[in-house]
Amino acid sequence: MVLECTMIDWDDVRYFLAVARGGSVRAAAKHLEVNHSTVLRRIAQLEDRLAAQMFEKLPSGYRLTAAGEEVLELAHQMEASSHQLETRIFGRDQSARGLLRVTLPPFLATHLLMPDLADFARLHPDIEMEIVSTGEVANLTNREADVAIRIVGDRKTLPLNLHGLKGPELFSGVYMSRDRLAAWRAGTPDPIRWIVIDNHGLPVWAREGEVHTTGVPFRTPDAETQIVAVRQGIGMTKLPCFVGDADALLVRVPGTGLPMHGTLWLLTQGEARKTKRVRLFTEFISRRLAAYAPLLAGLSGSRE
Repeated sequence: MVLECTMIDWDDVRYFLAVARGGSVRAAAKHLEVNHSTVLRRIAQLEDRLAAQMFEKLPSGYRLTAAGEEVLELAHQMEASSHQLETRIFGRDQSARGLLRVTLPPFLATHLLMPDLADFARLHPDIEMEIVSTGEVANLTNREADVAIRIVGDRKTLPLNLHGLKGPELFSGVYMSRDRLAAWRAGTPDPIRWIVIDNHGLPVWAREGEVHTTGVPFRTPDAETQIVAVRQGIGMTKLPCFVGDADALLVRVPGTGLPMHGTLWLLTQGEARKTKRVRLFTEFISRRLAAYAPLLAGLSGSRE
């Protein structure tokens, strides 16, 4: 089967790919931020043009037919060509205006870099900033973002097609509230819990240190809830040093070290890194990150 560019609407192919990847119309609609009926209409339109059924509807979801499997391989090629075209044209743009998508972990956005992002926005009022603050890894090749600020544990895990600018190293510490530490030293019987996000386990050393856990874990859904929980004296938790050290209510737990959390990298892809707004941003934010190196390393710390 051949997908003729003159007869196939690329948007129909995008919807087909979303259903194939998500396994259901609902998942595709959520990913594409459209309603259920739009996805069904686009799939039906593609099937009419190709005179073939793309999916078999099962109780467990949508499964590709033999024709759908054949179309999937060609659709991937169309998608790759589309992204290549976009990035090449994007790379020719040398104006300091237009949309700039930046993805970074929530902690970095809310507890460190937002003042710097605001400064950049004021310096370049014609650049439309879109901050994608998430723990998920954005696909730069698919133009989900133009710049990614990532915490990388092993440089070898970085995709070879990305251009990387290495930043400072990031360290973590173990923190609890100052009041809770004082209460523990005074002999209060209240348990000290290990505060953790989701289902991460309790480290063995947390039960054996000078100040140690004496209760069951306390699980939180996200980083901001984790911080509020430790401020409330529920127990102790691991935080990036730039977060824990900046909080006057928290203190590093005595007897604990500062493990390296990873290295910050500024990542761009292919032609996109050649655009003026991407270059302006990466140069600006790399200077700001370099100035934060002592804070990120835990050298300005909330010791007792």
